Amino acid sequence: MRALRATIVMPTLFALTYKVIGDLQMATFAAFGSFATLVLASFGGSRRDKASAHLQLALVGSAALIIGTLVSGNAWLAAVVTIPVAFAIFFGGVAGPNAASGTTAALLAYVLPVATPHGTIAEIPPRLAGWWLASVVGTAAVLLLSPRSPGDRLRAAAAASANALASHLQAVERGDATQSDREAAIAAKHQLLNLFSTTPYRPIGLATADQGLANVAEMLEWVTSLTTDALDGGGSKPSAAADRELLDVTARVLADVALLLSDQDVAVEDVARDIGRLEEARAASSVGQQAVSDDPGSAKDAARHAVHAQTIAVAARSTVADALIAAGRADPETVAAQRRSWYGQTGSQDGPLTAGRLGGLVGAARLAARHADPRSVWFRSSLRGAVALAAAVLVAGLLDVQHGFWVVLGTLSVLRTNAAATGATVLRALAGTVVGFAIGAALMLAIGTNPTTLWIVLPIAVLVASYTPGTAPFAVGQAAFTVTVIVLFNLLVPAGWKVGLVRVQDVVLGCAVSLVVGVLFWPRGAGAAVGDALADAFRAGSAYLTQAVDWALGRRQAAPDTAAPAASAGIRLDDALRLYLAEQGTKRMNKHDLWTLVMATTRLRLTAASLAGLCAYCPPAGPAAQDGLDGDAEQAGPLRRVTVDLADFYQGIAVEVSSRRGEPMPAVPVAPSLDGAQAAGSADGRVGPDGTGESAAAPASRNPHTLWVREQLQQLVSHAGAITAPAEHVAQLRRVPWWR
Repeated sequence: MRALRATIVMPTLFALTYKVIGDLQMATFAAFGSFATLVLASFGGSRRDKASAHLQLALVGSAALIIGTLVSGNAWLAAVVTIPVAFAIFFGGVAGPNAASGTTAALLAYVLPVATPHGTIAEIPPRLAGWWLASVVGTAAVLLLSPRSPGDRLRAAAAASANALASHLQAVERGDATQSDREAAIAAKHQLLNLFSTTPYRPIGLATADQGLANVAEMLEWVTSLTTDALDGGGSKPSAAADRELLDVTARVLADVALLLSDQDVAVEDVARDIGRLEEARAASSVGQQAVSDDPGSAKDAARHAVHAQTIAVAARSTVADALIAAGRADPETVAAQRRSWYGQTGSQDGPLTAGRLGGLVGAARLAARHADPRSVWFRSSLRGAVALAAAVLVAGLLDVQHGFWVVLGTLSVLRTNAAATGATVLRALAGTVVGFAIGAALMLAIGTNPTTLWIVLPIAVLVASYTPGTAPFAVGQAAFTVTVIVLFNLLVPAGWKVGLVRVQDVVLGCAVSLVVGVLFWPRGAGAAVGDALADAFRAGSAYLTQAVDWALGRRQAAPDTAAPAASAGIRLDDALRLYLAEQGTKRMNKHDLWTLVMATTRLRLTAASLAGLCAYCPPAGPAAQDGLDGDAEQAGPLRRVTVDLADFYQGIAVEVSSRRGEPMPAVPVAPSLDGAQAAGSADGRVGPDGTGESAAAPASRNPHTLWVREQLQQLVSHAGAITAPAEHVAQLRRVPWWR
């Protein structure tokens, strides 16, 4: 479809502007603007989303075109101005998949005029006319011939995951959950995560509905983990009727999530009624847990069932709120509350602003602030790309090459996030360009520069050049584009095969610039950033966990204030991992090791969030009610010690994955003992005869808070040992030189 659109639009606009209107500048920018709009940019979403993205590309490209033309007369000025302009365009990709997809297209609108020397103000109007003609006609072609968007598939996968979870929970509630129920839920989760995670950027934008859908995907993954833990930890039917009722209502809420994401006819009032039932069931479960918590014989099983049921319910409650937002069915209060949770806020900060129409702008500003950090891969990649393009502009200007545009475009084409990948791409780019030159030269020798023949060949060349990106090897795409350039420029200024030779020479210069910049700036690329981002996520998560436990146990008077840094670190890690996995070439770090570590950071952060949320709702309502908590030092003390051990362990993992070549190899952190977490449940800190931490001399707990905290910590302890080996592997690989 993309190739068909480009084949129809590009030659038509080129013929209209060059042969009918007779303006060389307009023709050049109409041709390359068509290629940018229809080939380099690939926007997703609804037709409205695509129209909005194309309009933004037209506006950004217009501004870039004007600036590029104004500074093109001086090589040094052009190079200096290129840094902020290119950085802004690159960095703008954080806004979402459509913004990231339009980066190269927007840069083309800047590169073409800035690398064409001696541009004048008088040339701006015809250039803008060509660019806007290509934008308008290209947008119309996209809207008329639009395939099904990836966003629809993502929503369908999320709905399927919610349905599978609802079925699994109902089976757990009945007490007949089987391995096939568990596998079905896990398979649906993997399908969702594959759609969500296997792109170089998140498949959602900054719109409120997009952010809601992104959070639905994360929460469904978390609910799946919690549910499978409940089954693995003893999938028997919960003994307490209140806990069984809570699981049943939670399943209904997840079924509502599936209906909302499937765009089925579900009344918001019915969803709100299910949410109300969920809160009532949670309160009943809490009261029931308090009633049995003085019975040492039943406390262990009751606590385990209660903590799973309560935690799953809290996650499902957040998921359905995000699903309402993703479906455009949420009220302003829900939108405001969920936005605060996305950004790790508590209370009602910025409530009126985030609930209104400026909420999207606030979200964009917060996202940009999170990435305005040298540790962010978006920041590093944007700065490195801007420097590379500025160097290419300077080289083209100082050497006064015939077509400086190709020098800069060559740099842009092969620039990757690390020096090794850039070097490999350089070889493919040069090979493809040489092959394209050979094919183009043979074509020129065979047909000459007869305009009629060239006009016949042009649509064929455009068809091949627009079809190959993403469907054929990079070198094939370079060859096809080179042939198109030879045909196009021979229509403008007949020069035969020499046009291809000039392109080869200019691409060599551009590739050399890209390779040098790759070696000097961030040679390891996203691989190093992943390790640093993992370390930040473990550090922020452990700080969040410590505060959440203190809050739950009544040792902290205010709610945790470390949720926002933990959320920011999680987003930076997600971006770093996506960029690393999208890099070309062999991956040094094992994907399984990376995903194990990433999921460990997610489990750590969401466990802290669950503790903060659970103990804010269950009676007595959080640390405000001190009876039974402040005075329960015998219970809180062991739990606090386990928390400190976990925090120290995660800090050690952070040091390990962020270590660098030349530094002493850090010691491998030792995972906390499971016995220590179990012992935290006894009144005197001793492990009971059955190894559960239940003391015969004292009840297991006098308050559900300590039981729930213990169960949550025990889940973290049970998974901690699985990340020591992957962390050690990452630390060892970071000591290998980038060129090896």
